[in-house]
Amino acid sequence: MHNHRQVINPGLFMKIEVVITDISTQPDMQAVVNSANANLRMGSGVAGAIHGAAGSKLEAYCRQFAPLAAGKAVLTPGFDLPNTWVIHAVAASFINEPQAEFILAKALDSVMKLVNEHRIESLAIPAIGTGVFKCKPELSAELTAQVLAYHQKHGTSLKHIRICVSTKALKEVFEQALKANISGEIESAPLITSLPTPFH
Repeated sequence: MHNHRQVINPGLFMKIEVVITDISTQPDMQAVVNSANANLRMGSGVAGAIHGAAGSKLEAYCRQFAPLAAGKAVLTPGFDLPNTWVIHAVAASFINEPQAEFILAKALDSVMKLVNEHRIESLAIPAIGTGVFKCKPELSAELTAQVLAYHQKHGTSLKHIRICVSTKALKEVFEQALKANISGEIESAPLITSLPTPFH
């Protein structure tokens, strides 16, 4: 067995891009992130697109992990997707969950821990929480940028991340958050800003 807990590539460059695109059609990415519901079923939005492209085998495979607690993430095969892996992350409703911000941050951190554990080098991720969970885009973008920054500083296998959004407005929000947390161009600069509180 390999030791998956070792620090990988601390401080190295990570290519980051924000693209208006369908997350289920990213064939050059090793893994995609599903903004999942606790039952890990098809649902709407990102979950609907990913499950629809992956086929019914994905939902059947996910049953063994459901219900998945908020803030957690689990890795499954991609099945009919053009990606090897799907990482399912569960956020929380910003309408009725007072700890929703913390839970979203933990879900993002759980994604990155699975990325490192499985030596994933390229990842497509949506604007987690901004759909039915009603997270403000600015907050989702800021937490995403901070979690990426933390793991880039402390070591990650990830070399290329594509943030997949649905609108020009979302693209601009995520680009602004990334620029606030990194130096230089989004696509080539190392992420150097650490989180205000460490994730464990």
